Amino acid sequence: MIGELHQLSATLSHGQRVLGFDVGTKTIGLALSDRSLTIASPLETIRRTKFSADVERLRAIIAEHKIAGYIIGLPVNMDGTEGPRCQGVRQFAKNLDEKLPLPAAFWDERLSTVAVERMLIDADRSRKRRAELVDKLAATYILQGALDALRNQGPRL
Repeated sequence: MIGELHQLSATLSHGQRVLGFDVGTKTIGLALSDRSLTIASPLETIRRTKFSADVERLRAIIAEHKIAGYIIGLPVNMDGTEGPRCQGVRQFAKNLDEKLPLPAAFWDERLSTVAVERMLIDADRSRKRRAELVDKLAATYILQGALDALRNQGPRL
């Protein structure tokens, strides 16, 4: 059930949480909203293995945090076109939707990783520490952008 952001918003009730995804080929960065859908916080980074194992980990996280929906970062090219990375993320989302049918939406993640990398460099983090943090922080950046857009849609959230 992957739709537009406003469709996801229509399914959410007060007190529910949303999960943010930064899907890569080797990892999945995760971020978690607060119950007021105002603030995104880094959650964890999953090292991708088999899809079934990734889904089981996600299923456990969704149950633990009572997730009502999710936002998936879509790596659109700078010119607005969709390349192979977008196709891969869309396929991941389609497969995930078959296993975890929650309301979901895509969010344009252009420059999210670049912004997070710059922030970590400015914070004087080592290359190793940046590698450990970048995926879940990129997911946080993606989710926060979507939460801000949800809040600006009207008084509902």
